[in-house]
Amino acid sequence: MTPCSAPPRLILASSSAYRKELLSRLQLPFDVAVPDIDESPRPGETPSATALRLAREKAAAVAARLPGRIVIASDQVATLDELQIGKPGNHANALAQLQLMRGRQVVFHTALCVWDGRASDAAATAQLDDIETLVSFRDLPDAELDAYLRIEQPYDCAGSAKNEGLGIAILERIASSDPTALTGLPLIALTGMLRKLGVGFFAQAPK
Repeated sequence: MTPCSAPPRLILASSSAYRKELLSRLQLPFDVAVPDIDESPRPGETPSATALRLAREKAAAVAARLPGRIVIASDQVATLDELQIGKPGNHANALAQLQLMRGRQVVFHTALCVWDGRASDAAATAQLDDIETLVSFRDLPDAELDAYLRIEQPYDCAGSAKNEGLGIAILERIASSDPTALTGLPLIALTGMLRKLGVGFFAQAPK
């Protein structure tokens, strides 16, 4: 496929600084728009279904406000024995999460949606995928877990640990087909979706 000389302007439907940093690695122009949706899981909904639904709803909400653009949205749900583990919000909840997960393997579902608002039937052009990441947490004492939380304060992260920061020290193993999925935006899956929409990545600079 021939790279596009002028790639379409993308929109990242997220307030996450982590996702913004990840998307900037692709060196494509993009804007940021914050979706305004209810992110509560529904009764009986599987973790994967929750993540996929929320990613799609985020993209749809932004696409409705800003039509004619390619919108990128993602959502992540951590699970332990099918129990959904969300963003802790505060120190006490984060410590309880880490105590629950220590010495165990947690599955992180990172759902991705790329919505092509350039088409007349946008509903038919939403690409969706769920990338699973298996994370094994070290069996650490309460004092270490508490100390980590006070240093990094990862209260806006599902699973209460920033793997891109000091949180890597409380992890034992990460297994995934996409190394950026755990941080919040699976770039391997994303570049594949964007290629299907004709977005190129290696356009040569003019001579």
